[in-house]
Amino acid sequence: MTHDTLFTYRPIGILRSPYARRIDAPHQGTVVEGTETGEPALATLELHEWLDESAIRDLGGFDRLWLIFAFHLSEGWKSRVKPPRGGPKRGVLATRAPHRPNAIGLSAVELVAVEGRTLHLRGVDLLDGTPVLDIKPYVPYADAFPDARAGWIDEVDAEQGRHSAPGPRNPR
Repeated sequence: MTHDTLFTYRPIGILRSPYARRIDAPHQGTVVEGTETGEPALATLELHEWLDESAIRDLGGFDRLWLIFAFHLSEGWKSRVKPPRGGPKRGVLATRAPHRPNAIGLSAVELVAVEGRTLHLRGVDLLDGTPVLDIKPYVPYADAFPDARAGWIDEVDAEQGRHSAPGPRNPR
């Protein structure tokens, strides 16, 4: 494999959320201050017909899922970006900016229910129509590292307080 090898992915489903535009969505699914309701958003993930429904069997017992998705409205990228919490520009790979070398995102969401081919979710920060490439169960013993350092974000937290990430730019 060389550095210019290309990969093609087929979405497993489409996410339906109340967020039509980037300015409507929170920067993180759990940071909802400034959104219309001030509550974590409800959404659905409708699986495509080509995906065998048995692929989601046994998801019902999980509280959270990782969604791997495509930033389908992202146009281009820059190596340095300005984070929404302020401060200097940062290397894009040290941020969660949607404009990335590969427009792929990762979001931990709450699984509310599984109903046929539809997953009911809460706490999304994804736009309506987002193509979901894969789902992985959130496994607390493997996925949570509460004592992990967060680089420059720890410095911002010390200045602005933890969880000070802004809501949408133009609250509704």
